Amino acid sequence: METILGAGGPVGRALAAELEKQGRPLRLVRRNPGAERPGVEARTADLTDPEATERAVAGSTVCYLTVGLPYRAAVWARDWPRVMENVIRACGRHEARLVFFDNVYMYDPDHLSRMTEATPVRPVSRKGRVRARVARMVQEAMQRGEIEALIARSADFFGYGKPWSGVLNFLAFEPLSRGRKAIWFASADRPHNFTYLPDAARALALLGASDAAYGEVWHLPSGEARTGRAWVEGVAAALGIRPGLQVITPAMARLAGLFQPLVRETVEMLYQYDRPYVFDSAKIAARFGLEPTPADAALAEVARRDYGVGR
Repeated sequence: METILGAGGPVGRALAAELEKQGRPLRLVRRNPGAERPGVEARTADLTDPEATERAVAGSTVCYLTVGLPYRAAVWARDWPRVMENVIRACGRHEARLVFFDNVYMYDPDHLSRMTEATPVRPVSRKGRVRARVARMVQEAMQRGEIEALIARSADFFGYGKPWSGVLNFLAFEPLSRGRKAIWFASADRPHNFTYLPDAARALALLGASDAAYGEVWHLPSGEARTGRAWVEGVAAALGIRPGLQVITPAMARLAGLFQPLVRETVEMLYQYDRPYVFDSAKIAARFGLEPTPADAALAEVARRDYGVGR
């Protein structure tokens, strides 16, 4: 039995579809109940509750931690360490391997132009410090021999399956599809690449089943870096419409953040857009032959599935 902890979010949904397609017995754990079907068990659990986490993990061979907490630094600081402590303890007790879906918030901002699994950890944001802490908890638990685990890191991601499918969906697909301008932060002329969710799901499924993958950090398959302007043009082309773009400067974001909590929480992460952001996944390509979907094909698939373009 493979268990997805956080099956209701975009990563969990994509991974569930991949594991189910492969016919692997699956348990979906989320905040709200879901329908069961042959080979798929559904449960609810609050992962900040140790006992609920124990029940969610019991009987699992592999647990994929893909949970997404509300995008607020205070919530992350309060809840992420509790979630991770509970999951590590439960996985150790039930001898379940752990696959932790992670992001790049802990990486040194001076090294974003070519991020690899060896990029220095030097978080400069509140959220980044939390992510560094919970990743360290996993690595220390591995070193102590308490669990078998791996960390799978993703760049900013996008995919199909509204709502909440990813950063590029929010920045470009949604506004352009509604006749509004796409938005980009800080500078639309810096290279930036993304992880396509179906690619992430295939890689997570492969890593979770691979003995040789445990004990390491892996970057999930991620494709070419384009400027923000080029991404917006690519999304518009996939949707069959003309592009429009508004760049949100840090000053504009700080002002908007006075009235919009989500924007306020985004301000500390804007450094990721004012410099080259290139996420390198050469390691997983070399070891497992996993290559990203070409960007234009991925954009076209999102446009087809979520917006009916080309059906």
